Amino acid sequence: MRTFRSLDEAINRQAGVITRSQALDHLTDRTIRHRLSSGRWQTAHPGVYVTHSGPIGHAERRWIAVLGTVNGHIALLAGLSALEILGLRGFPSATTHVLIPATVTPKHPPPGVTVHRTTRLHPAEIRPVISPPCTTPTRSLLDAAQWQHSDRQAATIIMAGFQQRLVRAADISAAVAAMPRLRHRATIREAIRDAAGGVRSLPEADFVRLCRRAGLPQPRLQLTRADAAGRRTYLDAYFPAHGIHVEIDGSHHTDAGQWWADMRRQNELWIPGERVLRFPSWAIRHRPDEVVAQLRAALAHDPPKAA
Repeated sequence: MRTFRSLDEAINRQAGVITRSQALDHLTDRTIRHRLSSGRWQTAHPGVYVTHSGPIGHAERRWIAVLGTVNGHIALLAGLSALEILGLRGFPSATTHVLIPATVTPKHPPPGVTVHRTTRLHPAEIRPVISPPCTTPTRSLLDAAQWQHSDRQAATIIMAGFQQRLVRAADISAAVAAMPRLRHRATIREAIRDAAGGVRSLPEADFVRLCRRAGLPQPRLQLTRADAAGRRTYLDAYFPAHGIHVEIDGSHHTDAGQWWADMRRQNELWIPGERVLRFPSWAIRHRPDEVVAQLRAALAHDPPKAA
């Protein structure tokens, strides 16, 4: 447990959360009891105090998890909880995930904390200067994926880590090789290969695999184009020899502006003669024969002639 030069330094560093031992480095037991009984401080967990009387927010709860899970030891934010402070968007977690050595047994972790124990944690996988201390993006992403209940959830998280540029293929592949007991291992490795090949979402990965199984040409993914106004757009999947663009919809749009933006992009592709096919992700998963039949029919036609 870190020792601070002053109480204010500890409070500022740890979002207003301190342990009893840290408080005793600077205050007497009587002073601590007075601050608690007067309501200036509040007990967040046995041996852990919040040094204000207001509501306990998300930042404080992270530090309560880190400081209160194992008395006298620092736990590390991990998995989705670490990724949240490292920049991953779109994956809020209802619980705070922490990682501790397998040799340590927590007796009463704070409410809302999920404790994970590990026999392998290299110092290079720790970010001690992040507040609160956490595992690195690569380790956090792998842990978040392996703690999911399904292969599909694990793959989705891996894809998101690549799409949001938190990890590199070489780094995460090396980390997977060093974790032989990783859950969802085969799925995670496949998701890494897909993401390294340009796939940026799970529906895209499903579509590429569908094309491969059906013996269809492999599309180019996330091809960049400029629309009529000069704005950069991305094509989900494109068959350049056939002038066919495939749009993969994860769900129906409820936002009218986004819906129109998609239709406008489709119209701009159709105007010069290119063809656009749209498939919802559920059809790729649950109606693959119908998707393949439409793709074969479109690919069988000659590409449009340039004007």
